[in-house]
Amino acid sequence: MPELPEVEAARRAVEDHCAGKRILRAVIADDAKVVVGVPPTDFEASLTGKIVVSALRKGKNLWLQLDSPPFPSFQFGMTGAIHIKGVQVTKYKRSVVSDEDEWPSKYSKVFLQLDDGLELSFTDKRRFARVRLLQNPESMPPISELGPDALLEPMLLDEFVNLLSSKSVSIKGLLLDQSYIAGIGNWIADEVLYQARIHPLQVAASLTRDKCEKLLSCIKEVIEKAVDVGADSNQFPSDWIFHSREKKPGEAFVDGKKIEFISAGGRTTAFVPELQKLDHTKASEVSSSRSKRSPLPNRAARKRERVTIDRESEDEEEEEEEKSNIKGKRPIKTAQKSRKSKGVESVVEEKKIETGKRRAKEKTVVKTTRVDIRKKKGKK
Repeated sequence: MPELPEVEAARRAVEDHCAGKRILRAVIADDAKVVVGVPPTDFEASLTGKIVVSALRKGKNLWLQLDSPPFPSFQFGMTGAIHIKGVQVTKYKRSVVSDEDEWPSKYSKVFLQLDDGLELSFTDKRRFARVRLLQNPESMPPISELGPDALLEPMLLDEFVNLLSSKSVSIKGLLLDQSYIAGIGNWIADEVLYQARIHPLQVAASLTRDKCEKLLSCIKEVIEKAVDVGADSNQFPSDWIFHSREKKPGEAFVDGKKIEFISAGGRTTAFVPELQKLDHTKASEVSSSRSKRSPLPNRAARKRERVTIDRESEDEEEEEEEKSNIKGKRPIKTAQKSRKSKGVESVVEEKKIETGKRRAKEKTVVKTTRVDIRKKKGKK
């Protein structure tokens, strides 16, 4: 799915081919799930006649800077993609719109015709993208809630070490949290952790300064390389775990080493156990030192781990639910899901309470019955 390199490739294509041109016609899809907060006719009127000054990006969000506000912004979700007629823009597996399809595509959410005849379309088949019309995108959610951009605002080592040292969550979960670093999604997180030889479940605060430096370096190298080749995955280095992360368990290898799959940060995660070792000692030391100071940070951290800000994980859940509905499967009831999400201890405790209540009720019934029998005998 689109992450920073894919969105940056789209931004550069728009900048190169659309900047300085006037929008003659705009067609906005009547899809309130994707096009948020503005009726299509109002959206169209706000764009028509405006000049595209530039294309800007932060994290996985892109917006068009026009000669006057408001400005259209695009949150790509799982399958959002920019298409420019006659121009090759990087494609990815889930963009699903082919050059041979009708133009504009039936999945088009925003279609723009420029004064030189150039046509641009933003498509989204799975409808997890979000298109907004904003007065100042950088000062409004979701963009205002993002951390520093992983490409444009790289952290200094001391800043990065300080960030990680206070976080008792898995390093994978932290990397996915867009409020800390914007633009890193699932495949980039897996790649940088593999290149840095760090286990995805390693507690962030347990990483040494050397490991932090290596990880920061890998983030820079992976993102810059992906951006330099226009996010064309065919040109990614052959020793990247990226090329095997879509394969089935047991069939995935990188440099002859087996890739295994776990859940980390709420996402399916590829890693190489032989190279990415989980240091339980350091993790337990961090946990122990924090519990001595106060139990609250640990509970808050665990909660934060379960509710990662990265919204694509919510999209992934929606997609799985959609697949289940298509196949005719009955959705799991909320009560069942919430029960399963509890720990084993809490479930056992609930059973004990339920058993205790049932026994107390049975005792009450027995006592009542005995009293009734005595009364009957007294009457006789």
